[in-house]
Amino acid sequence: MSSATQRPSLAGDAGQPPAETPEQLAEAATGLDMILTDAALGPLRRLVPPVRSGLRFAAGLARRPGPVLRHTGELVGEWGRIGLGRSEVAPAPKDRRYSDPAWSGNPLLKRAMQAHLVTARTAAQLVDDAELPYEHDERIRFSVTNLVEALAPSNNPVLNPQAWKTAIDTGGLSALSGTRRLLRDLSSAPRVPSMVEPDAFQVGKDLAVTPGVVVLRTPVFELIQYRPSTPTVHAVPLVMVPPTINKYYIADLAPGRSIVEHVVAGGQQVFMMSWRNPDARHADWGLDTYGQAILDALDAVEKVTGEPRASLMSFCSGGLLTAMVLAHLATTGRQDRIASAAFAVTVLDQARAGTVGAFLDEKAAKAAARASERKGYLDGATLAEVFAWLRPNDLIWNYWVNNYLQGKPPAAFDILYWNADTTRMAAALHRGFLELAVHNALTRPGRATMLGSPVDLSAVTVDAYVIAGIADHLCPWQSCYATTQLLGGDTRFVLSTSGHIASLVNPPTNPRSTWRTAEKNPPDAAEWLAAAHTEKGSWWTDYSRWVGERSGEQVDAPEHPGGDLPVLGEAPGTYVFDK
Repeated sequence: MSSATQRPSLAGDAGQPPAETPEQLAEAATGLDMILTDAALGPLRRLVPPVRSGLRFAAGLARRPGPVLRHTGELVGEWGRIGLGRSEVAPAPKDRRYSDPAWSGNPLLKRAMQAHLVTARTAAQLVDDAELPYEHDERIRFSVTNLVEALAPSNNPVLNPQAWKTAIDTGGLSALSGTRRLLRDLSSAPRVPSMVEPDAFQVGKDLAVTPGVVVLRTPVFELIQYRPSTPTVHAVPLVMVPPTINKYYIADLAPGRSIVEHVVAGGQQVFMMSWRNPDARHADWGLDTYGQAILDALDAVEKVTGEPRASLMSFCSGGLLTAMVLAHLATTGRQDRIASAAFAVTVLDQARAGTVGAFLDEKAAKAAARASERKGYLDGATLAEVFAWLRPNDLIWNYWVNNYLQGKPPAAFDILYWNADTTRMAAALHRGFLELAVHNALTRPGRATMLGSPVDLSAVTVDAYVIAGIADHLCPWQSCYATTQLLGGDTRFVLSTSGHIASLVNPPTNPRSTWRTAEKNPPDAAEWLAAAHTEKGSWWTDYSRWVGERSGEQVDAPEHPGGDLPVLGEAPGTYVFDK
């Protein structure tokens, strides 16, 4: 399998301007709800590379004095031309940091901009020149990227022309407003600029509004049964397993932007697990706790529908749990209760899993596990801070300028609100995920266990549907593709042109949506891509057809929800409101 991943671009790279649309900003904000050691140890550790990586970087440059001298000489020469006003260096056409005419019209601002762009370009070239091994390259590149982007003159309140214009237009009120926003954001985690106002949306009113009822409540999760919207439904129900570090409603975002709404309209009987937000009392909830919860949900769905089989659709870290549960069912001879399984932006093979994977080693993982064990949980707010520093140009400095330098409120966007609605992760689950990642355990039969059963993913023979995003910076699509080589059954791999979050919130109404698939899944991801064909529209439509073919005959839609279980309340339930 190809292990290529997209490297983060340095500021000034013409190929990577700041995000332009709310969708792109939400894309960058999405969290890989796998475990990051930084969420327990603090995100600032990423800003300074480990000593060993720094030494490897210095040694790599020392071994290649020719390219280093050439690029350094080019930098000095370009600085001279900038000082004389003869430089032709210009920002990328879509680089919004320098879109104000003052950056090109004012001689001082133009020189500051050009000096930053050429320095950023040289920094990227020097990292390339060092020719570091994968892990060290990712670490150094990340640190250099953060430093270069922080030093952009557009972030400087003295130099930013938009800040000055807004201050003049508002009589200085923008500066007061920006200062208040800065103090508010620094007062509590995550200590990064707010991407959405806390009152921009209301869960149950604007978000998570597909009609349904709660039919089961355990200490770990609530189970929501959605009301059918068609006169007949497929006999085999569909159970959705959400991430364990975010609220479930990424799958039921807003009308027209909800995959729950979409598959319900396609005649599926849909159930959703809504995880409880754990605290220190639940520190010992581990992989087995959550695996048993999935089995409990399947048992409840059988009681409600009378159908012994169900399909599973899982998202992100929920996919890791689902895969392990499927292996447990295969070992115990009960795999026949699963009709199909879907894995959305889920990485089961952690080898070369992007920048996140490069910063994870056994020593750091143990330290992170100890840190969360002391508190009893991993703090979701801290994790949100980590995610922001993965894409600082989009998620830190973009909002720094808008919120603080211009004193403006951030635009309201539903995905960003969901992203800010963080949850905690129980310490034992945090430790379990770390162990899976450090040892890449799901690729080694028997290395991990679920409910006492050795996990061997090759024994999972149910039909599977795997979704990835070609622009996903947290779960590289090649890593998601590796799932096709781990599972033992027939797998349909679908590659969206979007990234991590847009692969989930990808309604058919989006005229720009496309996706790719192929007839076969060869071991090499690049070979798959070369053979894949492109389809217009959303994979939601394809999945609805695919799962429908595996959901049995049509039966009359149930008139009363809950079946043999009592209705405990209306969706979205109570756990989704836990803070």
